Amino acid sequence: SEVIAMLRPKVITVKPMSNYRLFLSFDTGEQRIFDVLPYIDGEWYGRLRDQSVFSTVHVAGHTVEWADGQDIAPHELYDLSVPIG
Repeated sequence: SEVIAMLRPKVITVKPMSNYRLFLSFDTGEQRIFDVLPYIDGEWYGRLRDQSVFSTVHVAGHTVEWADGQDIAPHELYDLSVPIG
């Protein structure tokens, strides 16, 4: 729900990395790594295998999104990412 999304740290920057990972910075000051590879399946998310598509990732609201419209749920971005350090 929208209330729960607001309680979670918000992504403020995202950078694509090698091996289909994302470097995420949150409004709490935390920096985390998220592995997108488990999501890259089927026709829709499978397009992310193309590095030129994967590199289009950008912050969109409370989450990240790619040029074709693929996105990851905000709670998954935080809960399933690994803190750096």
